Amino acid sequence: MASKSLFYLAFISFFPVYCVSQNTGTYFPFVQPTSCNQTAFFNSASFQCNVCGGNQHRSQSGLQCICNPGFNVTDLGSPIVKCSYCTGVVSLDQRRCLQCTNENCACTGAGQIQVGNMVDLTVTCTTCPQTTVGNPSGATCVLCQETFYYVTGNCSCLPTQLRGGLCFSDTSSSSSSDTEPRNSIWFQSYLESGFLACTIYNNQTACQLLTNMVILSPGGMNSKAYNLYKKASQTTPLPFLPQLFYSSDAALPLGQTAPRGLTFQRNTKINFKVVKFDASGHFLGWEDVTGGTLQLCPDTQKRLNAAYLFGTTYQQSCSVQVTELLRRFPEPVFYELFLQYQDSQGKAMVWPVPVRTLNQQTDTPGFSRDLRRFFLVDGLTGRSGSLTDQPQYVTYLSSLALSINMPTGTPGTLPPFQLTVEYSKVNDPSLSPAQILFAVTYSMNEATMKRDTTIAMGVLGALSVLLAMLETSSWSRRAGQQYITLSTIVKFIAFLIGNLGNTFFLVTFGTGIYWLIAFKGQRTTVDIALPSAGGTVEMDFKIYLYLAFAFKALQVIHVLVVQVTISIFFIDWEKPKNTTGGRSQGSSVSAWRMFFVANEWNEIQTMRKLNPLLQLFAVLLILQVIGVENIAARDLNLAVQPGVDNYLSPWSPILRYGITASVWLAVGLVQVLFFVVIYERVLEDKIRQFVDLCAMSNVSVFILMHRCYGFYIHGRSVHGHADVGIDAIRANLRKEEENLCALRGLEANSDIQTFEFLLTEKVRYQLDRIMLPLTEASGIMNRRAGAEGLQEQTMKAFHTMNRFLSSFFEHVHKDMDYIVKDKLLLERVMNYEFQQPIERSIFYNDHDGTVFSEVLYYSKEMTLLLFDTLLFCIINLGTQNLVLAAILTYVIQQGLQWVRYLISRWNLASKTLVDECFLI
Repeated sequence: MASKSLFYLAFISFFPVYCVSQNTGTYFPFVQPTSCNQTAFFNSASFQCNVCGGNQHRSQSGLQCICNPGFNVTDLGSPIVKCSYCTGVVSLDQRRCLQCTNENCACTGAGQIQVGNMVDLTVTCTTCPQTTVGNPSGATCVLCQETFYYVTGNCSCLPTQLRGGLCFSDTSSSSSSDTEPRNSIWFQSYLESGFLACTIYNNQTACQLLTNMVILSPGGMNSKAYNLYKKASQTTPLPFLPQLFYSSDAALPLGQTAPRGLTFQRNTKINFKVVKFDASGHFLGWEDVTGGTLQLCPDTQKRLNAAYLFGTTYQQSCSVQVTELLRRFPEPVFYELFLQYQDSQGKAMVWPVPVRTLNQQTDTPGFSRDLRRFFLVDGLTGRSGSLTDQPQYVTYLSSLALSINMPTGTPGTLPPFQLTVEYSKVNDPSLSPAQILFAVTYSMNEATMKRDTTIAMGVLGALSVLLAMLETSSWSRRAGQQYITLSTIVKFIAFLIGNLGNTFFLVTFGTGIYWLIAFKGQRTTVDIALPSAGGTVEMDFKIYLYLAFAFKALQVIHVLVVQVTISIFFIDWEKPKNTTGGRSQGSSVSAWRMFFVANEWNEIQTMRKLNPLLQLFAVLLILQVIGVENIAARDLNLAVQPGVDNYLSPWSPILRYGITASVWLAVGLVQVLFFVVIYERVLEDKIRQFVDLCAMSNVSVFILMHRCYGFYIHGRSVHGHADVGIDAIRANLRKEEENLCALRGLEANSDIQTFEFLLTEKVRYQLDRIMLPLTEASGIMNRRAGAEGLQEQTMKAFHTMNRFLSSFFEHVHKDMDYIVKDKLLLERVMNYEFQQPIERSIFYNDHDGTVFSEVLYYSKEMTLLLFDTLLFCIINLGTQNLVLAAILTYVIQQGLQWVRYLISRWNLASKTLVDECFLI
């Protein structure tokens, strides 16, 4: 150790150490080796220019200092050398001063060269053979390595002092209890010599070599290489030891080391640079990062370059034969990644990008967990017998992910750019393929996003509860419930589920639309990134979407259950015609009118305001054929047809849902608008036509949706009879056109035929008494067909119900009377009746004429449209196939419609006594 200390004193006296300094890991000016002035060299450890010593100037490469003419050099591997003035002549290798045998030390003869005698340090002139040129091989004595002279003064070196072809006076400092990679000839030959040459001789290449070995070492931060590096870093001074860790302050957030004000325009190239070193530690220079510089997977140059377009999320994976990797990288090349930018004065600056190596995580006190250096392929460490042997194993970069944290202009605790690498080892390079992943991801602080979503969910969720309470209260009034029962709780849950389904849909749909506008709409500076793939915001979004679909599906089931369990009665106002003797016969009243009305009612059960097939074809046309689905990619492009040679980023589930749901809803709403505004007014309005059919058939329809609530279609003919010939029907219609008869309405001088009503308990009780035989008959029918008197009992109940309802609407029963009124505006808005039917039932005028469609698909179009939207989007997100999603959506739609139709058909037949064979 004493000799080592003496060497440091001598080294300090030879070389001015104030001129070199290590970088602290923050940004600094960008410097090329050849841009240093003639009296400075490029320090490949700090990437800055350092001043040479006296009588020295920059070499042609710019990486070290060389002595001026007339000076010999003492070079132990440091860029800063010792120069001594020669009174004679300098040897051709500039390492020795030689004495001349003639007066001017010049060789004037033709073909003569200077030949130095390294034994007596003299120089003579000799003539070269004609077949050679100056200084042919073997014509001069060649000096041995400089370290031999430094230690022993000659070309001899003891085996205990020899390490890696260099001679050292003391090798004890390289001893360590740790072991290098087993059977690695590279580590066995050069690890200790690299450490000793770096610490004793300040050899810059050796310092780089030692740093490379730390990166190569499978043991990472528990290896002998790292322990030697740590010991070297504690040696003072070592100006040429590269910085292994990104920062020497582990408590300092990496974001605070980054420059401020970094801004990028959309789709501009990120100007990355790498500095490269070979395995021996030689500086290979700066290189611009383009497609293929760090990507091991092959592809077209245009696709590879897309990785560095700002705002483009990039992902590339492949399987490559290890032999191909070794062909491209016979020896490992080491990289340090930098971001190049211009400061406020327009000066070119570089900022080192921190590298997080998943295989080398450490909690080294005083240092950050991020490194500065990485490699792509290592086939050198696995060589055992000789450096020319085939490697027993190969280590390669299996995953490289560049993370860009937004906004880059004002970084927080995270750096704006960060590289995460992971290595894998293949033990059989000739057979095993390498699985490689390269990715570029963008992220930003998701706390604000999550908070805003939570607030929206809280507010809308509270409104959903209040709305469910209002709906439950309305249902309780309509069902005649005076107390909270189990059915009340079940109804509250059903209403709440439907409202929460709407809430989750609004939140997810609003989220999708917001990110479409906020992310894709960035025109100049890009400072917003999509939620990270697999992050908390995206996971919450998926959960909300699944809940929206599940709740909406339950709401649809609830709607279907209500619609298929209604009680419906047909009131036949037709009176039997008088025959002989003025006596009437009931058989003279035709039943075909009622069958026709029942059949038409059955047909409009599942009628919708949109065409499902047209909906699917239009959506597929827009999304897939036109290519609108391509906007869902995680990039800033808005091209619907990007081209086959362009790179298409992975799609975002939030954007994909936002686009898909928007297109589906837009097409659906256009269909509904066309149906309501044009089709129903110009071509066909089946709902209102059904009301006209009832009036022409002299049949009214009485519908009970809940126990005391329902709808009434007044179909009593103003002409007295409807069971007449075609001539009479045409004459009756002509009278109505010419206003020669009364209006069709329930009340005098009114043409309103449709109503919603609330019944008193007394009316409801009377209906239950009449329907009791029908219920019992239905039970008998289920148990035993052909029971005695079943048909007679059923018909008797039917006629009793017909007579009661007819007399009820004719105000015959004074104790069960009703009033007709308009609903208040607030009642219509809230779908809630403020007045309770205590003494008289209440009938509310329906000026639109479609209120009874509440028990049909027709009035539930928005619920069905949202269900279809969520169904299509869920399948699309799961399968990533629009055609398959369209097919499955159509099959499920038709399945639900078929089930709804069959059950409603059975219910209609059982409640109206119209046999199913007449419902065609």
